[in-house]
Amino acid sequence: MSGAVREAVDLSRLPWIRPLVKAYADDYASVAPLFAGNPADSAAWRATIERVQRARRDRTALAALLARQLEARGAPAAAQRAAATLADPASVAVVTGQQAGLFGGPLYTLLKAATAIQLARRAREAHGVPTVPVFWVDAEDHDWEEVRTASVLDANFSLADITLADLPGAGAQPVASLTLTSTATDAVSSLEAVLPRTEFTDEVIAALGRRYRPGAGMAASFAGWLDDLLGAQGLVVFEAADVAAKPLVADLFVHELAHPCRTSALAREAGAAMARLGHAPQVEPADDAVALFYLEEAGRHAIRYRDNEFVVGDATRSAEALRAEAQSHPERFSPNVLLRPVVQDQLFPTICYVSGPSELAYQAQLGGVYRECGVEAPLLYSRATATLLDSAAARFLDRHQLPLEALHAQDESALNRLLESQLPPTVERALDDTDRQIVECSRALRQAVVGIDPTLGGAVDTTLERMRETIKSLHTKIIQATKRKDDTLRRQFQRTRALTFPAGHPQERTLTVPFFLNRYGLSLGERLTEVLPLETDKHYVLVL
Repeated sequence: MSGAVREAVDLSRLPWIRPLVKAYADDYASVAPLFAGNPADSAAWRATIERVQRARRDRTALAALLARQLEARGAPAAAQRAAATLADPASVAVVTGQQAGLFGGPLYTLLKAATAIQLARRAREAHGVPTVPVFWVDAEDHDWEEVRTASVLDANFSLADITLADLPGAGAQPVASLTLTSTATDAVSSLEAVLPRTEFTDEVIAALGRRYRPGAGMAASFAGWLDDLLGAQGLVVFEAADVAAKPLVADLFVHELAHPCRTSALAREAGAAMARLGHAPQVEPADDAVALFYLEEAGRHAIRYRDNEFVVGDATRSAEALRAEAQSHPERFSPNVLLRPVVQDQLFPTICYVSGPSELAYQAQLGGVYRECGVEAPLLYSRATATLLDSAAARFLDRHQLPLEALHAQDESALNRLLESQLPPTVERALDDTDRQIVECSRALRQAVVGIDPTLGGAVDTTLERMRETIKSLHTKIIQATKRKDDTLRRQFQRTRALTFPAGHPQERTLTVPFFLNRYGLSLGERLTEVLPLETDKHYVLVL
């Protein structure tokens, strides 16, 4: 294990980890019916590689499409060479992806990408096949609120949000169609003003400014930013909304329209199977839901199937006409969350998908959909999960023997326990002795007075409780006095908690990529590919 790993925390200690993720990591057999194979089994990798290599796909067109994208963004030569490899019929891919969040989204963007790069290297070495790591930029969603904000900690370790002002079409059009304005420059400037100055600040802000600039696409900026951070490691970043990719998967759109609501029905059946195994389904699609959206200038519209016709927004279309349009104009269609992985894995020779917890749950409902569409399902591998600490935070946890999860709660219970442990033993003993003596004396007094008047027993009990509450109140006041006396301890606690669980949420899901680049430099992504362990049953605390 890398020297950067301070601690490997068992997932069972972390209350925010989904039960399905724990079962997948620790007890795969219990959920095996929901997935294509065990990623811990070398034979499953070999079988999946062979299945995927046999599947038919237009590799030449895919390689040309990738070459055009990467060249347009100025991606590193290593990424362009890796993309060209996918023209080889023997080549396979390890894929991951996420939405095009502002400035790269949360830390888990890098954790996903680093995991995919490592797995691709492992597959290449273990099975002797050309294996390419791919990052799928999902930007056909129109949920602007999910991608417009980046969160960092300022110099005082207070959480600060940098929010991109509304772009033309935001909230109606897919994110991939949004073009950045001068507000992108404002957002970069706001980030610079909030970030604590370090030796890396100038180069991080300059690099961000080159990508997030007026006239650039929101999705293309995200993709180019990943090129800058990990393209040199051979990561191929793919803008999935590219209209040139749609003809390569048009048959899936036509199939979905030829068998309306079949995908939704299969997902509901798999959801029921999940429930029988003790896991809540991720999605319960409506009976009339078609797993496609229709794209037009006015926005993106869900497609429903009712009375043998399709309902697109407020319009009604005949089944025959909509199927014909999907064949001739596939760029007007977009897969929903159920069909998107299948589209991805028809386009790419995917042997493994690196998933987040929600994606793992979605994929658990898609086995039947893959079979229905004739697409080979990949193995799934949970992304690395980690917390990055600086040396000061690590020393604080070590000095006080605090487990990571003790910092999750946002009340002062952990701080109070810590401060209590700092009290001189004589104070604790004196308080305990006082409480014990009060109880013993009260018992003796009770025995004496009930002989005089039995009703006085209750008065003694009430008096005892009041005295014990007074002792507890005194205890609290002593702790508060200790807090005031030891401001250093309080500041160290609050700093470490803000770093590990900003606003009570895991660091990797909250703090945006540039916050960490500002601390560790633009080479952080490369470093993560070297130090992140690939075992998925642990949460890793890294000191960099």
